[in-house]
Amino acid sequence: MENCANANETHLVSGICVKANDCVLNVQSEDKNGQNQTCTVGKTFICGICGHEYCHKGDLKRHQLTHSSERRFVCDICDKAFFTKKILNRHHHTHTNEKPYSCDVCSKKFSQKSYLKSHFLNHVSERRFKCDVCGAAFNHKSNFMTHYLTHSGENSFVCDLCGKACREKKSLTRHYRLHTNEKPSNEKLFSCDVCKKAFRIKSALLRHYISHTNEKPFSCHMCSKAFYEKSHLHAHYRTHTKEKPFSCNVCRREFSQNYNLTKHFRTHTKEKPYSCDICNKGFARKDHLNVHYRTHTVEKPFVCDMCGKVFTRKDTLKKHYDIHTSLKNLST
Repeated sequence: MENCANANETHLVSGICVKANDCVLNVQSEDKNGQNQTCTVGKTFICGICGHEYCHKGDLKRHQLTHSSERRFVCDICDKAFFTKKILNRHHHTHTNEKPYSCDVCSKKFSQKSYLKSHFLNHVSERRFKCDVCGAAFNHKSNFMTHYLTHSGENSFVCDLCGKACREKKSLTRHYRLHTNEKPSNEKLFSCDVCKKAFRIKSALLRHYISHTNEKPFSCHMCSKAFYEKSHLHAHYRTHTKEKPFSCNVCRREFSQNYNLTKHFRTHTKEKPYSCDICNKGFARKDHLNVHYRTHTVEKPFVCDMCGKVFTRKDTLKKHYDIHTSLKNLST
């Protein structure tokens, strides 16, 4: 087992690569024939069709099958077809509720290896960075540093144009673009000819096109609910399996989606990465910023279809609907 030279961050645990983003080591693992293969943390194998990058050449070859129309592996339960036998086997677990991947630390079981990998990160180098003010502990130094600034009140990064102070350099960089109108260095290249939205990779644009056609090609075999994107279907499956592979390393609360864990984690770090460019008020979530913007624009996009009254927020409209429901119940 190889260890990262920085802070002993483990790469291979129970055969799973849990590589750190800033490590430059080559990690040795074994393929199904017992031969060593190198996992290079900097992804080097690139798909010439969609631009996706992979750590192993074998992963790239399997991915390239998705660009072929041929699906040779068919599920004998629901007749759904797949490009590879491995994906078919993983799909079978959704029918049987089988969870073959077990954590060798806490014995918790998962239906997919990727879920186990996400869960395992909670055991790796567990809570090494401890706050001497409040006792909160963190897996990663960056999370600890962000948290520590909430005690000191220190805003280390200051804009030299307007004096606004930010806790993190990336927040200052994002703020600075408000003054310069500068576009990020990873400028998006592929534009939708329907709505002009732009994307960095072609495959993301192709997925986006589906939102205009209202086509939902990915459907759940348990409840028939359909989705635009495959990742949304996978997230939905967890509502059936009740799996929550993403765990907060501060309070141990578990989530079915990584996105919800990220939002939750900001309740610990007090990070507010989304700021209003009109009044500079900060928000932990982008949807909260969007709602706030309407206080400046007086925009009210949510309309009651019973009386025509308009609202700034969706939850306010829902409360308003309750009034109609109550009046209807009284009249009957």
